[in-house]
Amino acid sequence: MAKLTFISWNVNGIRAVDKKGALKWIDDEEIDFLGLQEIKAESEQIPESIFERDYKFQSINSSSKKGQSGVALYTDIKGSASCCEEVDILDEGRINAYHFDNIAYFNVYFPNGQRNDERLVYKMGFYERFLAHITALRAEGKSIIICGDVNTAHCPIDLARPKANAKTSGFLPEERAWQDRLLEAGFIDTFRYIHPNEEERYSWWSYRAGARGNNVGWRIDYFYVSDDLKEAIVDADILDQVLGSDHCPVKLVLDI
Repeated sequence: MAKLTFISWNVNGIRAVDKKGALKWIDDEEIDFLGLQEIKAESEQIPESIFERDYKFQSINSSSKKGQSGVALYTDIKGSASCCEEVDILDEGRINAYHFDNIAYFNVYFPNGQRNDERLVYKMGFYERFLAHITALRAEGKSIIICGDVNTAHCPIDLARPKANAKTSGFLPEERAWQDRLLEAGFIDTFRYIHPNEEERYSWWSYRAGARGNNVGWRIDYFYVSDDLKEAIVDADILDQVLGSDHCPVKLVLDI
């Protein structure tokens, strides 16, 4: 048994956060898995200066559309990496899949559905393909860890203004129903497992109208684990004191 610390952060441009020195805090922490979303860069464009920590293994999945999306995974634990092309069918750089021991770990930047109806349809299809993929892995006996920007707030407690956003993608009934189905399929929202009723804890704030300063936010960044890992959950938190992006990092500690 060993305690493993996982961090997930939508950095909204890895080169932008590097210019702010916003990833330097990684050097002061013991982080076993670092999953970054929306890096908006090719592998060779990622600055070496983002942090000094030299992880043994990294997996970069950049979007075929340059300057958009993209995910990056860093760890010292040996495993095998893939990009889940059967889920990310438009090659938008949305998934790092990493298999180690009997665990499948996913760092995911789920699609945003706010641009237009077509993107909302794609988002819902992505959700369905991803759920089918992880359900099949569970049937094979794999334990599952999922982190990333889900781009949906699950319950009214998870955003500051639920009534005002009832018809906004990111809080639509069909998007939230998918999260219901994920939990029903045997997955745990680790933050709510540790903090079941804690209010006003968000992970994303608009850059507009001083939203972060006023804490008018949404909890759209999650760590989910399959229920066989329930007893392994030590801590789950939102690191809302960390600046540098319109999102803040989220954290999970497992004893596995």
